[in-house]
Amino acid sequence: MIYFDNSATTHPHQDVLSSFQKVADQFYANPSSVHSLGGEADRLLDRSRKQAAQLLNVEPQEVIFTSGGTEGNNMAVKGVALQHQSRGKHIITSAIEHPSVMEAFRALESLGFEVTYINVDRYGKINPDDIQKALRNDTILVSVMSVNNELGTIQPIKEIGNILRAYPKIFFHVDHVQGLGKIDLSIKDSYVDLCTISGHKIHGLKGTGALVVQRHVSLFPLLHGGSQEAEVRAGTENLPGNVAFVKALRLVSENTKEKVQALSGLRETLWQELNNRDYAIINSPEEGAPHILNFSIPGYKPEVIIHALGHENIFISTKSACSSKHPDVSSVLKACNIDYERTTSALRVSFSVHNTVEEVRTFLKILDKTVENLKATMG
Repeated sequence: MIYFDNSATTHPHQDVLSSFQKVADQFYANPSSVHSLGGEADRLLDRSRKQAAQLLNVEPQEVIFTSGGTEGNNMAVKGVALQHQSRGKHIITSAIEHPSVMEAFRALESLGFEVTYINVDRYGKINPDDIQKALRNDTILVSVMSVNNELGTIQPIKEIGNILRAYPKIFFHVDHVQGLGKIDLSIKDSYVDLCTISGHKIHGLKGTGALVVQRHVSLFPLLHGGSQEAEVRAGTENLPGNVAFVKALRLVSENTKEKVQALSGLRETLWQELNNRDYAIINSPEEGAPHILNFSIPGYKPEVIIHALGHENIFISTKSACSSKHPDVSSVLKACNIDYERTTSALRVSFSVHNTVEEVRTFLKILDKTVENLKATMG
């Protein structure tokens, strides 16, 4: 099997699975319980939070454990908007954000907020000057992803953060789900107020993640009840999941430079080969994230290609897994002003450190055969 859909989810690391199983078996008490077993669970939760904070170079109280990227993004976007709407109801994001951000902004629009959607260039990149021009006296939030999940475009987060630094009443949220472990991002040095990360994109488990919330940021809770997670996420903590997430975070933080180089090598090999094939058009920027490459095969529906490759035990995708069952047009590619034929025929390959150059070459061989068969079938 060749698995090239790592932007959708990754295979859990064995150490992560072991951590989850051990904690679920041995530390099953509720961390809020006052008895000794609850105290042990609470101390393990506290240690996990401190470890996550150390790895992210933030303060422990700034780490809010979540169920993943969608919850983290909703918690940040809606939490800021609802908490600070008395100061203004203007919020800003880009035209190519993940559905969990886009739909959160659309929901806020229905509640009377005004949204500015920043346009992007041909490769999905934001011009920081456009953020500057969009700022108003009633702006309270800017949300921009670090790496686009379809194209692999790396956004100028630090430049945007430097602009917003001069506006202390405007909060800056970054969806770093696709960027974690792939690109450098210092939350503090980039002046990011809220940062979303997810476990299952870094060989962790689904249903785990965190939202980093700087101490000066107050949020309106999406869940009300107990006082867990700094009183912004009520509910009994998922201790096994949180410990497993921190394990994945630690593993992805080890030998990062070597891992990124390996991913970049795979992407470069695929880039060069696809660039020499007349049936393929590359959509991703050349200087994109090391693990994502998006290309189109005009004239062929992407699901046909994907199903044909699946029969050969090769697995790739089209666009965000959260929108892959929606109509054919990629909203991201459309926002980049790419023509209709390419937006409806786009494919995404996304690597992990477990992939090899040999797998890339096998994939290309099968892809060539698949396209030839389709051409013959269509006459």
